Amino acid sequence: MRLHLIAVGRLRTGPEKDLVDDYVTRFDRTGRALGLGPLSLTEVEDRKGGGMSAEAALLERALPKGATLCILDERGRVESSPQFADRLARWRDQGTSDLAFVIGGADGIDPSFRARADHALSFGKMVWPHMLVRVMLSEQLYRAASILAGSPYHRD
Repeated sequence: MRLHLIAVGRLRTGPEKDLVDDYVTRFDRTGRALGLGPLSLTEVEDRKGGGMSAEAALLERALPKGATLCILDERGRVESSPQFADRLARWRDQGTSDLAFVIGGADGIDPSFRARADHALSFGKMVWPHMLVRVMLSEQLYRAASILAGSPYHRD
């Protein structure tokens, strides 16, 4: 199952980008034997300032055709790491070929785009900057692969 992290905005060189790159590499290495990956990163940017609807159009174009869509949203479901790993395994085992995780811009995700999501995931009720959400999501993807592989990285 190919995974896609699609986000509004650019992640500049710095510690956040270094962390994301590290976790993506770890995920790809661990997930390969589990039928997970590769994990690709796509950034979209609305240079014309069209707001959430313009961002939604850019996100829509970046989505692989037929992908299962999981948005990151404060109103989404809060899951433990083992629950998230189980969800990832279920998607894989159900034959999902492309799974897209979408992180919106500063104002969130357009309601019409959010409504078509297959799943909404939340990292809690707090709002996080998109650059930190990328780090947290890439780490949780690596943690999920580690859980599924029986690795000691995740300890209950």
